[in-house]
Amino acid sequence: MKNFENVLNLLGRIAIAALFLPAGLNKLMGIEGTTGYFTSLGLPAVAVIVWVVIAIEILGGLALILGYHTRFVAIGLAIFTVLASIVGHAFWAAPVDAAFIAQLLFFKNIAVTGGLLVLASSGAGSISIDGRKTKTE
Repeated sequence: MKNFENVLNLLGRIAIAALFLPAGLNKLMGIEGTTGYFTSLGLPAVAVIVWVVIAIEILGGLALILGYHTRFVAIGLAIFTVLASIVGHAFWAAPVDAAFIAQLLFFKNIAVTGGLLVLASSGAGSISIDGRKTKTE
């Protein structure tokens, strides 16, 4: 049963990372568009925030897949996801024709946050860098 749980944990980490890693890579490949979008949100220090967001999404996604400092990364990504949801998917302030999609994206991110918090509480399991470190200690 424990092997099954560890496989599910790995698959869950990969599924959650599938939100962050491609998003970060897409932002990196379309840096001008990303900068324009962040500017349209009224964010301060956009030139810095763009690179911080890209780093969080790419490095956080990779860390989840590898199971590296999983509890810490999951908590950090949960906080990041809530903040990104409030800033980027503010359905309460969206035009009527865009409110439904913004609300859908907002609550999808809240669900992802829930998964990240469960991962933070459970850890990465044995199929991970964290799990290998635990075995050697």
